[in-house]
Amino acid sequence: MLRRLALALVLMTLAAQSAEKRPNVLFIFADDQPYKTIGCYPEAPKWVKTPHIDALAASGVRFHRAYFGAWCMPSRAAMLTGLLQPAVQTMRMEGKYPGSTYDPARCRFWPAELRKHGYQTAQIGKWHTGVDTGFGRDWDYQVVWNRPGKPENAGNYYTGQIVTVNGKDQPLGDYSTDAYTRLAVDYINGANRDAAKPWYLWLCYGAIHGPTTPADRHKGKLAGHKAEVPADIFGPRPDKPAYLEKTQAFHKGKDGEPVRGAKKKSSTNFDADESGKSLDEWVQQVNECNLALDEGVGKLMAALKASGQLDNTLVIYTADQGFALGEHGCSIKLAPYDANIASPLILSMPTRLPQGKVSQQPVNSPDLVRTLLAFTGMDPPWTLHGRDMTPLLLDPEHAAFDSPTLMIHTGDRFGADTMPIPTKMKDMQHDGQVPWWVMLREGRFKYVRNLTAGEMEELYDLTADPEELHHLARQPGHRDQIESLRAKTLQALKDNAIPFANAMPPVMAGP
Repeated sequence: MLRRLALALVLMTLAAQSAEKRPNVLFIFADDQPYKTIGCYPEAPKWVKTPHIDALAASGVRFHRAYFGAWCMPSRAAMLTGLLQPAVQTMRMEGKYPGSTYDPARCRFWPAELRKHGYQTAQIGKWHTGVDTGFGRDWDYQVVWNRPGKPENAGNYYTGQIVTVNGKDQPLGDYSTDAYTRLAVDYINGANRDAAKPWYLWLCYGAIHGPTTPADRHKGKLAGHKAEVPADIFGPRPDKPAYLEKTQAFHKGKDGEPVRGAKKKSSTNFDADESGKSLDEWVQQVNECNLALDEGVGKLMAALKASGQLDNTLVIYTADQGFALGEHGCSIKLAPYDANIASPLILSMPTRLPQGKVSQQPVNSPDLVRTLLAFTGMDPPWTLHGRDMTPLLLDPEHAAFDSPTLMIHTGDRFGADTMPIPTKMKDMQHDGQVPWWVMLREGRFKYVRNLTAGEMEELYDLTADPEELHHLARQPGHRDQIESLRAKTLQALKDNAIPFANAMPPVMAGP
């Protein structure tokens, strides 16, 4: 009771502070970044050093697990709408990949509402949700690499980018991570905005997406370091779905060490696979690419401090999703395992939030959107799927949600287009590898329902088995648990008005 009263008092104080002076928001969004590439996450190799991101975590709240999307486009769509993928209406892939479109009257983005609420809104970096980037409607200032609008330039993740500056195209002219940082620092320092208004900046880096390319100054800097070899990098995997045999990305080299498989044929240069590279070399390269991101965070924080805005700015660091580094044999995102999809998540504002704390409560992208609205003093502009994380932020080690965390992967289909559920794997995603699935996290357990006929449902105890090696769904001792989570998953789908809630394939409890 005393804890609840204290939390209520803090919430009232926070609301009063927000009414006095609304906070700025710096939302840093990396791409395809495993949480294992950030030093403050205990799963990272000991030689991984990210001092600036780690310092951000030390000044704020780090979430052990966050689930934002199975791949780039749906993650960003959910972050712009506050809705889970099957509820994002009219968004669709159309034309040459990554061409996409949406109807802004039916697929509204909440930054437009933030503008109406008196904020200056800005977006810098990667754009992956429709040819229409929303300049003048959602954003007051925008420097974006519009991948859907320029498919021929869509592979230029690190050099040679054509960006659109407030509606006009021009070359970026620099290593993209450094250029985005420089533009963001300029914005923090007052360029291209009204100094009298609070601001929201969504800074979308392209790193560390493939072709994972470190800055020249960082190439080879981590050479010689050893990667931890995942236990099931080669298999067999009797406790896993059959599709993982098709996504196997590593084979044994001459000395038995893991080596990346043959390079896939691609018409673009953003395919991350590289034949013949050892796991050690690949993990080194990924972390070398991350060094420029970490340096960027340091420059952004220095700019906030030097400009006197640090105390009144909420800083968020996260990524659209993760990317497996050999876990379950994978070198992809998409699959419903933490190594593939879980995002790092750190929120820092020492004047309002505790420092150096960790929340074990899993969260999703609608949760983060709901929380951003609460921080900026806005009521949700439409019915959102998310829960306000403010209690978790104020009391990270004790507060918890009273409902499980839901995540859904429906390939490259959104909204009404997710019905009916495709019956063939090749129709489920543009790469035809991973089936659609629904995932529910409650406490220590993760439940996965694969949405393809004849495929198993999965259950993992993430406390006893954090690497998700042992699926428990067929074990008699867990029958009650899986039946409970199956029912809660169906109820969560119905509660969120997911179109296919009552039209999923029958479950299969194991191989």
